[in-house]
Amino acid sequence: MEMLEELETKKAKRLKEAEEYKEQRNKWNAVASEMASKRDELNRKTRELIREAQEAKEKRDEYNALVGEYKEKRNKLNEEASEIYKKVDELREGLEKDRKGPSLLQLRREIDRLEFKQQTEVLTIERERALIERIAKLKKEFMERKKELEKNKEIRELLQKAQRLREEASELHKKVNEYAALAQQYHEKMVSLFRQADETRKEADKAHEEFLKAQQMADEYHREYLKAIRDVRDFEKVIAWLKQRERESVERKRKSELQRLAEEIYERFKRGEKLETEDILLLQRSGLI
Repeated sequence: MEMLEELETKKAKRLKEAEEYKEQRNKWNAVASEMASKRDELNRKTRELIREAQEAKEKRDEYNALVGEYKEKRNKLNEEASEIYKKVDELREGLEKDRKGPSLLQLRREIDRLEFKQQTEVLTIERERALIERIAKLKKEFMERKKELEKNKEIRELLQKAQRLREEASELHKKVNEYAALAQQYHEKMVSLFRQADETRKEADKAHEEFLKAQQMADEYHREYLKAIRDVRDFEKVIAWLKQRERESVERKRKSELQRLAEEIYERFKRGEKLETEDILLLQRSGLI
């Protein structure tokens, strides 16, 4: 009986431990499931960001290609205009042998250089004001020289043609700036999206690490749970065997006691004593009569 009580106590303890292991296993399985869902969502978001970044890259490359195309056209027109200005300068030298100072081509190039500087460089207010004044002065000089030279028909026609080419080149330059701005816009978008993709990928990797840790914990608690359940079943088998032995022992004792009583009654029967009905039935069950 003491052994049976001890086994029952151990069984109850292991059963309680099994429930605790099961609870911990379920908790960590829930954490693993949560981390897996988070990881999968972050990976999906990463793929989406990369897809958008690739689309931005394609648009950037498309606009950069247009920048190159329009630059080439613009430069070609500017070169044609420059050739005309050279021809004008050659004619001018014949008409103004004693005239000193920069040629129209030189003036035009200097004006272009200074305008580009104004558009692209960060200047103080004073420097920008001085630059604007310088450009205005050069433009005025250019127009005066141009007006003078246009009195010559051949030069006038050449200058008109150069002007048309420069106007076309100017329109193309606007396109270059427009497409360059769009290319830069998509480049910045691409960089930003790739950066976001890197961040979400890192988060996904972290979630995956948490998933693996949680899964490992759940597996460990599940193994402990199975061990505890096996122990409980082993205790149940031993307890059942002991209880069976106890029942058999009780039954043997009961039969032995009945046999003893039956023998006593049988001796009384042989002595001729009067027997009760119950006594007779006991003798019959014991096989003595």
